[in-house]
Amino acid sequence: MITVHGKAGDRVVNVCSWGEYIDESLITQFEEETGITVNYQTVESNEALYSLLKIGAGDYDVVVPSDYMISRLIEEGMLEELDYSNIPNFDLIDERFKNLSYDPENKYTVPYTWGTVGIIYNRNMVDEEITSWSAMFDDKYADSVLLINNSRDALGFSLMSLGYSLNTTDEAQIREAYEKLVDANKRGVYQGKVMDEVFGKMEGGNAAIATYYAGDYLSMADNQADNVDLAFVVPEEGSNWFVDAMCVLKDAPNKEEAEAWINFLASTEASLANMDYIWYASPNKEALEQYPAYYEELYGEELDMEVYEIMAAPQEVLDRCESYVNLPEETLALYNDLWIELGIN
Repeated sequence: MITVHGKAGDRVVNVCSWGEYIDESLITQFEEETGITVNYQTVESNEALYSLLKIGAGDYDVVVPSDYMISRLIEEGMLEELDYSNIPNFDLIDERFKNLSYDPENKYTVPYTWGTVGIIYNRNMVDEEITSWSAMFDDKYADSVLLINNSRDALGFSLMSLGYSLNTTDEAQIREAYEKLVDANKRGVYQGKVMDEVFGKMEGGNAAIATYYAGDYLSMADNQADNVDLAFVVPEEGSNWFVDAMCVLKDAPNKEEAEAWINFLASTEASLANMDYIWYASPNKEALEQYPAYYEELYGEELDMEVYEIMAAPQEVLDRCESYVNLPEETLALYNDLWIELGIN
Protein backbone atom coordinates (compact mmCIF):
# COMPACT_ATOMS: atom_id res chain seq x y z
CA MET A 1 0.00 0.00 0.00
CA ILE A 2 1.29 3.48 -0.85
CA THR A 3 0.54 6.29 1.57
CA VAL A 4 1.03 9.80 0.21
CA HIS A 5 1.42 12.55 2.79
CA GLY A 6 1.04 16.25 2.23
CA LYS A 7 0.33 18.16 -0.94
CA ALA A 8 1.91 17.11 -4.19
CA GLY A 9 4.81 19.35 -5.11
CA ASP A 10 7.67 19.57 -7.55
CA ARG A 11 10.01 17.76 -5.14
CA VAL A 12 9.25 14.21 -4.00
CA VAL A 13 10.99 11.24 -2.41
CA ASN A 14 9.70 7.70 -2.83
CA VAL A 15 10.44 5.46 0.14
CA CYS A 16 9.98 1.73 0.70
CA SER A 17 10.40 0.36 4.21
CA TRP A 18 8.83 -2.14 6.62
CA GLY A 19 5.41 -1.94 8.23
CA GLU A 20 5.11 -0.28 11.67
CA TYR A 21 8.61 1.14 11.19
CA ILE A 22 8.34 4.90 11.46
CA ASP A 23 6.67 7.54 13.57
CA GLU A 24 4.42 8.92 10.84
CA SER A 25 4.46 12.40 12.37
CA LEU A 26 8.08 12.54 11.19
CA ILE A 27 6.87 12.29 7.60
CA THR A 28 4.67 15.33 8.09
CA GLN A 29 7.46 17.20 9.88
CA PHE A 30 9.92 16.49 7.06
CA GLU A 31 7.42 17.63 4.43
CA GLU A 32 6.73 20.87 6.30
CA GLU A 33 10.41 21.63 6.84
CA THR A 34 11.60 20.82 3.33
CA GLY A 35 8.63 21.09 0.98
CA ILE A 36 9.45 17.60 -0.25
CA THR A 37 6.48 15.24 -0.57
CA VAL A 38 7.06 11.73 0.81
CA ASN A 39 5.46 8.77 -0.94
CA TYR A 40 5.81 5.95 1.58
CA GLN A 41 5.25 2.26 0.82
CA THR A 42 5.78 -0.82 2.95
CA VAL A 43 6.86 -4.36 2.14
CA GLU A 44 6.91 -7.46 4.37
CA SER A 45 10.40 -8.89 3.96
CA ASN A 46 13.82 -8.45 2.41
CA GLU A 47 13.02 -11.15 -0.10
CA ALA A 48 9.77 -9.47 -1.11
CA LEU A 49 11.62 -6.16 -1.51
CA TYR A 50 14.27 -7.82 -3.67
CA SER A 51 11.62 -9.39 -5.90
CA LEU A 52 9.93 -5.99 -6.38
CA LEU A 53 13.21 -4.35 -7.30
CA LYS A 54 14.18 -7.08 -9.76
CA ILE A 55 10.93 -6.78 -11.70
CA GLY A 56 11.09 -3.00 -11.65
CA ALA A 57 7.94 -2.58 -9.56
CA GLY A 58 7.81 0.52 -7.40
CA ASP A 59 9.70 3.61 -8.48
CA TYR A 60 11.62 3.99 -5.22
CA ASP A 61 14.40 6.35 -4.26
CA VAL A 62 15.10 5.12 -0.71
CA VAL A 63 14.86 1.54 0.55
CA VAL A 64 15.63 0.18 4.04
CA PRO A 65 16.93 -3.40 3.66
CA SER A 66 18.69 -5.50 6.25
CA ASP A 67 22.42 -6.10 6.30
CA TYR A 68 22.62 -9.29 4.21
CA MET A 69 20.26 -7.94 1.57
CA ILE A 70 22.28 -4.74 1.34
CA SER A 71 25.33 -6.86 0.48
CA ARG A 72 23.37 -8.53 -2.29
CA LEU A 73 22.11 -5.23 -3.70
CA ILE A 74 25.65 -3.82 -3.69
CA GLU A 75 27.08 -6.91 -5.38
CA GLU A 76 24.43 -6.68 -8.10
CA GLY A 77 25.07 -2.97 -8.70
CA MET A 78 21.63 -1.89 -7.53
CA LEU A 79 22.63 0.85 -5.07
CA GLU A 80 23.94 4.38 -5.62
CA GLU A 81 26.92 5.71 -3.70
CA LEU A 82 25.84 8.40 -1.25
CA ASP A 83 27.11 11.96 -1.10
CA TYR A 84 27.76 12.15 2.62
CA SER A 85 28.26 15.92 2.42
CA ASN A 86 24.46 15.98 2.09
CA ILE A 87 24.13 13.72 5.14
CA PRO A 88 26.06 15.45 7.96
CA ASN A 89 24.06 13.54 10.57
CA PHE A 90 26.00 10.44 9.56
CA ASP A 91 28.59 11.76 12.01
CA LEU A 92 26.09 11.04 14.81
CA ILE A 93 26.03 7.30 14.05
CA ASP A 94 27.86 5.25 16.68
CA GLU A 95 31.18 3.96 15.32
CA ARG A 96 30.19 0.36 16.05
CA PHE A 97 27.54 0.65 13.33
CA LYS A 98 29.96 1.91 10.69
CA ASN A 99 32.27 -0.09 8.41
CA LEU A 100 30.21 -3.24 8.92
CA SER A 101 30.61 -6.21 6.62
CA TYR A 102 27.69 -5.32 4.36
CA ASP A 103 29.19 -1.87 3.54
CA PRO A 104 32.80 -1.92 4.77
CA GLU A 105 33.77 1.44 3.23
CA ASN A 106 30.52 3.26 4.15
CA LYS A 107 29.75 4.11 0.55
CA TYR A 108 26.09 3.17 0.28
CA THR A 109 24.29 3.20 3.60
CA VAL A 110 23.25 5.07 6.72
CA PRO A 111 22.06 2.74 9.52
CA TYR A 112 18.44 3.25 10.54
CA THR A 113 17.74 0.73 13.32
CA TRP A 114 19.24 -2.37 14.88
CA GLY A 115 18.00 -5.18 17.07
CA THR A 116 17.67 -8.89 17.67
CA VAL A 117 15.43 -11.75 16.62
CA GLY A 118 14.00 -13.91 19.39
CA ILE A 119 11.01 -15.85 20.68
CA ILE A 120 7.86 -14.04 21.76
CA TYR A 121 5.59 -16.12 23.97
CA ASN A 122 2.41 -15.79 25.99
CA ARG A 123 3.09 -16.79 29.59
CA ASN A 124 -0.58 -17.65 30.02
CA MET A 125 -0.38 -20.25 27.24
CA VAL A 126 2.92 -21.95 28.07
CA ASP A 127 3.89 -23.82 31.24
CA GLU A 128 7.52 -22.67 31.55
CA GLU A 129 9.89 -19.78 30.96
CA ILE A 130 11.14 -20.38 27.43
CA THR A 131 14.92 -20.22 26.96
CA SER A 132 15.60 -22.38 23.89
CA TRP A 133 14.70 -22.66 20.23
CA SER A 134 13.40 -26.13 21.09
CA ALA A 135 10.06 -24.49 21.96
CA MET A 136 9.54 -23.84 18.23
CA PHE A 137 9.39 -27.60 17.63
CA ASP A 138 7.53 -28.78 20.75
CA ASP A 139 4.39 -30.96 20.38
CA LYS A 140 2.80 -29.52 23.51
CA TYR A 141 2.34 -26.22 21.68
CA ALA A 142 0.76 -27.82 18.63
CA ASP A 143 -1.20 -25.40 16.43
CA SER A 144 -0.07 -22.51 18.63
CA VAL A 145 3.35 -21.72 17.11
CA LEU A 146 3.71 -19.08 14.41
CA LEU A 147 6.46 -19.61 11.83
CA ILE A 148 8.00 -16.41 10.52
CA ASN A 149 7.29 -16.04 6.79
CA ASN A 150 10.90 -15.40 5.93
CA SER A 151 13.17 -18.21 4.78
CA ARG A 152 16.36 -16.74 6.20
CA ASP A 153 14.96 -16.33 9.73
CA ALA A 154 12.99 -19.58 9.78
CA LEU A 155 15.83 -21.75 8.53
CA GLY A 156 18.16 -19.64 10.66
CA PHE A 157 16.56 -20.52 13.98
CA SER A 158 16.39 -24.14 12.94
CA LEU A 159 20.12 -24.06 12.14
CA MET A 160 20.83 -22.44 15.50
CA SER A 161 18.79 -25.11 17.30
CA LEU A 162 21.11 -27.70 15.75
CA GLY A 163 24.26 -25.82 16.77
CA TYR A 164 25.06 -24.59 13.27
CA SER A 165 25.94 -21.11 12.04
CA LEU A 166 23.23 -18.86 10.61
CA ASN A 167 25.57 -18.34 7.67
CA THR A 168 26.48 -21.93 6.89
CA THR A 169 26.80 -22.88 3.23
CA ASP A 170 26.92 -26.58 4.05
CA GLU A 171 24.03 -28.10 2.09
CA ALA A 172 23.69 -31.04 4.48
CA GLN A 173 23.31 -28.72 7.47
CA ILE A 174 20.75 -26.55 5.67
CA ARG A 175 18.74 -29.61 4.62
CA GLU A 176 18.87 -30.96 8.18
CA ALA A 177 17.44 -27.65 9.43
CA TYR A 178 14.77 -27.78 6.74
CA GLU A 179 13.79 -31.35 7.67
CA LYS A 180 13.44 -30.28 11.29
CA LEU A 181 10.87 -27.67 10.21
CA VAL A 182 9.12 -30.21 7.99
CA ASP A 183 8.88 -32.71 10.84
CA ALA A 184 7.43 -30.11 13.22
CA ASN A 185 4.90 -29.09 10.59
CA LYS A 186 3.84 -32.69 10.01
CA ARG A 187 3.26 -32.99 13.74
CA GLY A 188 0.94 -29.99 13.61
CA VAL A 189 3.16 -27.63 15.60
CA TYR A 190 2.78 -24.66 13.27
CA GLN A 191 -0.41 -22.67 13.06
CA GLY A 192 0.89 -20.96 9.93
CA LYS A 193 3.38 -18.48 8.50
CA VAL A 194 3.10 -14.82 9.46
CA MET A 195 4.79 -11.49 9.08
CA ASP A 196 2.77 -8.43 10.15
CA GLU A 197 -0.16 -10.73 11.02
CA VAL A 198 1.86 -11.70 14.08
CA PHE A 199 0.78 -8.50 15.85
CA GLY A 200 -2.94 -9.33 16.03
CA LYS A 201 -2.35 -12.99 16.77
CA MET A 202 0.04 -12.47 19.67
CA GLU A 203 -1.64 -9.36 21.08
CA GLY A 204 -5.01 -11.14 21.06
CA GLY A 205 -3.83 -14.43 22.56
CA ASN A 206 -4.51 -16.41 19.37
CA ALA A 207 -1.11 -18.09 19.40
CA ALA A 208 1.31 -19.06 22.14
CA ILE A 209 4.74 -18.68 20.51
CA ALA A 210 6.27 -16.81 17.60
CA THR A 211 9.66 -15.89 16.23
CA TYR A 212 9.91 -12.16 15.60
CA TYR A 213 11.87 -9.00 16.23
CA ALA A 214 12.54 -7.42 19.62
CA GLY A 215 11.18 -4.02 18.66
CA ASP A 216 7.92 -5.51 17.44
CA TYR A 217 7.62 -7.54 20.64
CA LEU A 218 7.69 -4.28 22.63
CA SER A 219 4.89 -2.88 20.46
CA MET A 220 2.86 -6.05 21.00
CA ALA A 221 3.44 -6.04 24.76
CA ASP A 222 2.24 -2.44 24.85
CA ASN A 223 -1.00 -3.41 23.09
CA GLN A 224 -1.67 -6.87 24.56
CA ALA A 225 -5.16 -7.86 25.67
CA ASP A 226 -6.02 -8.32 29.36
CA ASN A 227 -5.73 -12.12 29.09
CA VAL A 228 -2.29 -11.98 27.46
CA ASP A 229 1.10 -11.78 29.17
CA LEU A 230 3.81 -11.57 26.53
CA ALA A 231 7.52 -12.17 27.10
CA PHE A 232 10.61 -12.09 24.86
CA VAL A 233 13.83 -14.05 24.92
CA VAL A 234 16.95 -14.33 22.80
CA PRO A 235 17.44 -18.11 23.05
CA GLU A 236 20.45 -19.57 24.77
CA GLU A 237 21.71 -21.11 21.51
CA GLY A 238 22.03 -17.63 20.02
CA SER A 239 20.15 -15.73 17.35
CA ASN A 240 20.47 -13.04 14.70
CA TRP A 241 21.31 -9.43 15.45
CA PHE A 242 20.68 -7.15 12.54
CA VAL A 243 21.10 -3.65 11.20
CA ASP A 244 18.59 -2.13 8.80
CA ALA A 245 20.02 0.75 6.80
CA MET A 246 18.79 3.47 4.46
CA CYS A 247 20.05 3.21 0.88
CA VAL A 248 19.46 5.01 -2.40
CA LEU A 249 18.73 2.92 -5.46
CA LYS A 250 20.90 3.15 -8.58
CA ASP A 251 19.80 6.01 -10.84
CA ALA A 252 17.15 7.14 -8.35
CA PRO A 253 15.36 10.12 -9.92
CA ASN A 254 15.28 12.08 -6.64
CA LYS A 255 18.73 11.51 -5.15
CA GLU A 256 19.06 14.95 -3.54
CA GLU A 257 15.65 14.57 -1.90
CA ALA A 258 16.55 11.02 -0.86
CA GLU A 259 19.69 12.20 0.91
CA ALA A 260 17.72 14.97 2.63
CA TRP A 261 15.28 12.32 3.91
CA ILE A 262 18.10 10.10 5.14
CA ASN A 263 19.83 12.99 6.89
CA PHE A 264 16.57 13.98 8.60
CA LEU A 265 15.91 10.48 9.95
CA ALA A 266 19.51 10.15 11.16
CA SER A 267 19.13 13.24 13.37
CA THR A 268 18.98 12.84 17.14
CA GLU A 269 15.50 14.38 17.34
CA ALA A 270 14.03 12.03 14.74
CA SER A 271 15.90 9.04 16.16
CA LEU A 272 14.50 9.66 19.66
CA ALA A 273 10.95 10.01 18.29
CA ASN A 274 11.34 6.82 16.29
CA MET A 275 12.75 4.84 19.21
CA ASP A 276 9.76 5.86 21.28
CA TYR A 277 7.23 5.05 18.55
CA ILE A 278 8.57 1.87 16.92
CA TRP A 279 10.60 0.46 19.86
CA TYR A 280 13.64 -0.26 17.72
CA ALA A 281 17.07 0.94 18.83
CA SER A 282 18.68 3.76 16.90
CA PRO A 283 22.35 3.66 15.84
CA ASN A 284 22.50 7.40 16.65
CA LYS A 285 24.86 7.50 19.65
CA GLU A 286 23.22 10.55 21.24
CA ALA A 287 19.73 9.05 20.89
CA LEU A 288 20.83 5.75 22.45
CA GLU A 289 22.30 7.59 25.44
CA GLN A 290 19.47 10.09 25.82
CA TYR A 291 16.46 7.83 25.36
CA PRO A 292 15.89 6.88 29.05
CA ALA A 293 15.84 10.57 30.03
CA TYR A 294 13.71 11.41 26.97
CA TYR A 295 11.20 8.74 28.01
CA GLU A 296 11.05 10.02 31.60
CA GLU A 297 10.48 13.60 30.45
CA LEU A 298 7.80 12.51 27.98
CA TYR A 299 5.84 10.17 30.28
CA GLY A 300 6.70 11.39 33.77
CA GLU A 301 8.07 8.02 34.86
CA GLU A 302 11.33 6.13 34.65
CA LEU A 303 11.92 3.77 31.75
CA ASP A 304 11.97 0.09 32.74
CA MET A 305 15.58 -0.83 31.97
CA GLU A 306 14.57 -4.42 31.17
CA VAL A 307 12.50 -2.95 28.35
CA TYR A 308 15.43 -0.79 27.25
CA GLU A 309 17.74 -3.81 27.13
CA ILE A 310 15.28 -5.72 24.95
CA MET A 311 15.20 -2.77 22.55
CA ALA A 312 18.96 -2.09 22.70
CA ALA A 313 20.45 -5.47 23.57
CA PRO A 314 23.57 -5.33 25.78
CA GLN A 315 26.86 -6.62 24.46
CA GLU A 316 26.63 -9.94 26.34
CA VAL A 317 23.48 -10.76 24.35
CA LEU A 318 24.99 -9.63 21.05
CA ASP A 319 28.07 -11.77 21.76
CA ARG A 320 26.02 -14.94 21.33
CA CYS A 321 24.31 -13.67 18.18
CA GLU A 322 25.39 -13.60 14.55
CA SER A 323 24.76 -11.08 11.80
CA TYR A 324 23.61 -12.47 8.49
CA VAL A 325 25.95 -12.28 5.52
CA ASN A 326 24.95 -12.52 1.90
CA LEU A 327 25.11 -16.17 0.88
CA PRO A 328 26.46 -17.57 -2.41
CA GLU A 329 23.99 -17.78 -5.28
CA GLU A 330 23.73 -21.57 -5.10
CA THR A 331 22.92 -21.41 -1.36
CA LEU A 332 20.28 -18.73 -1.93
CA ALA A 333 18.74 -20.93 -4.63
CA LEU A 334 18.67 -23.85 -2.19
CA TYR A 335 16.95 -21.68 0.44
CA ASN A 336 14.36 -20.60 -2.11
CA ASP A 337 13.67 -24.16 -3.30
CA LEU A 338 13.33 -25.51 0.23
CA TRP A 339 11.06 -22.67 1.30
CA ILE A 340 8.71 -23.37 -1.60
CA GLU A 341 8.76 -27.09 -0.78
CA LEU A 342 7.88 -26.41 2.86
CA GLY A 343 4.46 -25.29 1.69
CA ILE A 344 3.03 -23.90 4.92
CA ASN A 345 0.38 -21.25 4.37
